[in-house]
Amino acid sequence: MAYTKTTTTGYGQRLSGSLKGIVGGLVMFVAGTCLLWWNEGRAVKTAKAIKEAQSVAVHVDDVSSVDPSINGKLIHASAFADTKDTLSDGIFGVREQAIKLKRTVEYYQWVEETKTEKRDKIGGGQETVTTYTYEAKWVESPVKSSDFEDPEFRGENFVLTNVENQNQVAPTVTFGGYVLPDFLKSGISGMKPAQVNMTEAQIIEWNNEIRKSLGIDFNESAESKKKEGPEREGNRTRSSLPGIGDSTELVHVKDNVVYFGKSPSNPRVGDVRVTIDKVVPADVSLIAKVNGSTFEDYIAKNGESFSRIEMGIISAENMFQHAHDENTMMTWILRLVGLLLVVGGLKAMFSIVTTLLKVLPFLANIADVGIGIVCGVLGFVWSLLVIGIAWLVFRPVIGIALLVVAVGGIIFLKSRAKKKAQDNVLNGTPPPPPTATR
Repeated sequence: MAYTKTTTTGYGQRLSGSLKGIVGGLVMFVAGTCLLWWNEGRAVKTAKAIKEAQSVAVHVDDVSSVDPSINGKLIHASAFADTKDTLSDGIFGVREQAIKLKRTVEYYQWVEETKTEKRDKIGGGQETVTTYTYEAKWVESPVKSSDFEDPEFRGENFVLTNVENQNQVAPTVTFGGYVLPDFLKSGISGMKPAQVNMTEAQIIEWNNEIRKSLGIDFNESAESKKKEGPEREGNRTRSSLPGIGDSTELVHVKDNVVYFGKSPSNPRVGDVRVTIDKVVPADVSLIAKVNGSTFEDYIAKNGESFSRIEMGIISAENMFQHAHDENTMMTWILRLVGLLLVVGGLKAMFSIVTTLLKVLPFLANIADVGIGIVCGVLGFVWSLLVIGIAWLVFRPVIGIALLVVAVGGIIFLKSRAKKKAQDNVLNGTPPPPPTATR
């Protein structure tokens, strides 16, 4: 059942918040502008580095042995990424000949969700109604429930055990006759389930540890159990967990999953799920500079570094195209983020106007819509100006075109304002009085 909380903010508090918002808005506006400028430079430098790398890269058919003739060159090659190293996770009985071994831990917890509705009141005040709902779900880390708003759910979270996430990488991964450095090993993907082989002794030990934390420890005297004190978050006794008896199995192993709880098919708050995956040897393709028997980044003339690794047998042309595509996608993502920061910053700076009108909410709503439109247009035009000027520096031809579009937007806004003034005159609305001058 939902839990609601209502708070009221006075007109003075709102004005104070809007004044602070001006500073925050200015910071957002400047940050968005800087991001837009930096992003254009980054995109051009990255594109040039990729293009330069593509012009000097050579394809090597056979890398089964170290070839001194290609030392120092940027090469493209495909081979089998292999390892003889064995990675192990001792506490869960996992031993795998693999490039990577990953332990992922999840906790079944109550999660608090909030939904806020704000209502303006005549006189400038504001009423905020916050609705809190709770859902049990798998999460990456234990959730602190002592801060929950609803007393019914406060302090209800706990975990049967705490286990650390873990990532292991094989010390030596070969690529034919060469050894892959760490930055290329990190690009090898393709997780597959590992095999958990916990011994009976390990399972019994885990069961005993969990039972002990729940107060189901028959090696202790009844008197010592009484001294444990009251329940606290993260430490539940058997009485707070119905259905768990003295012989209840609390550790379940299946394939690559270790489940701590009464029933994997019916999770309850406090249950823990550990999943172990591996990356096995496989074919990979790379573009990197040869350095003896290993590889390093290629450094372009503009100082940008470039190297790439992909799964499977991929041609050099496709790998370079993928690099260009990723650069283009990142450029547009950062442009959008920059635009949103600029527009959001402008709205925050002009929010004081809306707040001043909150004494009559319907007027404030009209002003808010108008300010939103104006800030959206101004933010878009400003972003084009910044990008256009940046491109004048980094890409002169396209930069001029963008500046033309931005200036056209400004002219459009001015013409609309002029037309509106003319329409007001035709409709009988008197123009504003002229400013007196000496």
